[in-house]
Amino acid sequence: MPFSPVPELLIEKRGPVAILTLNNPEMMNAFVDNMHVGMREIWEHLALDREVSTIVLTGAGRAFSAGGNIPGFIRDYEDPLARAASLRGAKRLLEAMIECPKPIIAAVNGPAVGLGCSVAVSCDVVFIADDTFMADTHVSIGLVAGDGGAATWPLMTSILKAKYYLLTGDRIPATDCVDLGLANFAVPKDELLDRAIALANRLAEQPQQALQETKRAVNLHMQRAITAVAPFALAAEGESFGTEDIKKTIDKFKKQL
Repeated sequence: MPFSPVPELLIEKRGPVAILTLNNPEMMNAFVDNMHVGMREIWEHLALDREVSTIVLTGAGRAFSAGGNIPGFIRDYEDPLARAASLRGAKRLLEAMIECPKPIIAAVNGPAVGLGCSVAVSCDVVFIADDTFMADTHVSIGLVAGDGGAATWPLMTSILKAKYYLLTGDRIPATDCVDLGLANFAVPKDELLDRAIALANRLAEQPQQALQETKRAVNLHMQRAITAVAPFALAAEGESFGTEDIKKTIDKFKKQL
């Protein structure tokens, strides 16, 4: 039986592999508060679990994650204290994933948008279904791309390509994600989870100290970028909530509720 630290997250163990599922399919796995808090804390739990050597991260239903949820977004607009807490939480989530010593393999089963995209590309290896896409839409709704893309994408792809997709918010088809360096493999959807689990089992057989410390060494590049860029980017994202552009987005979102 899968273990559920919060209803919006499920953990299923298959031998040395833990499958972590974003479990809010009715909202396309949008990051409601429970999921956001759970995702900041779950990595330490898995790091301390001696039965687990590798982790596969995927989404329930037809999406990997649609990113932030609209009620939370409206709350952050209206409440400066909630906004500050959300931005701190966004930084902590990315740090927690980068700091997790065990390999995290993404199985991106559907659209990965906004924060969902940032989470997907924060994994160590990324499989993506060949019929889906990623997109960082922060700028398109009036926000600085503070929680991930601005800090980390230039390490994965070229600065010019990172700027193009962050500034436009364009969808990036699966095969383009691979070409850009945001994913490793685009595979048929019906093979996605099996391929990710197979690699997770293969990595679980590797010498673990060598595996984990090599991951740590490589991720120091990511941590350095987050430390250098995220404080400015997140502060600027906070300032976005005072613009007329974000007010238009909020008005549009309120009409959808």
